[in-house]
Amino acid sequence: MSRIGKNPVVIPAGVKASVEGQKLFVEGPKGKLEAEINPTITVAVEENEIKFTRPDDEPFSRSIHGTSRSIAQNMVKGVTEGYTITLELIGVGYRAEQKGKDLNLVLGFSHHVYFPAPEGIQLKADSQTKIIITGIDKQIVGQTAADIRKYRRPEPYKGKGILYLGEQVRRKQGKRTGK
Repeated sequence: MSRIGKNPVVIPAGVKASVEGQKLFVEGPKGKLEAEINPTITVAVEENEIKFTRPDDEPFSRSIHGTSRSIAQNMVKGVTEGYTITLELIGVGYRAEQKGKDLNLVLGFSHHVYFPAPEGIQLKADSQTKIIITGIDKQIVGQTAADIRKYRRPEPYKGKGILYLGEQVRRKQGKRTGK
């Protein structure tokens, strides 16, 4: 039995969960989410818990059992608390500016980088060097942070780039001159 999959997901007060076929719907104070659960897993909503069972002990069934439970747990947390990722811009002249819902990034290129906010995501330029990404879907929040970070990954020689808050960049020694 999967250690993660065998534990039920507790539904807090103010959150509604329902299952239609293999689709799981979760609705809470912050919004609604839905996910398609793999057909090998059986989902049941009983009282204030979501339970997952698998038909056999095949390797695929075991792996998708815990994954399905984790997806449901992330959905419940998303509609109650939401998810937030903070990015830092480190480098001379690197800055972020809010343009409505979207971001205008200055990252040392000959042009500005315009990043539109995906559906269901709020982007906020907290200061000129901090970007706060919030939303209810953990996967979309993380993917948005990764997409913004792709423009200027942290480089190991000067430490410049777009970093997650608190991320440490392992610095390398530069080229030595002389003997």
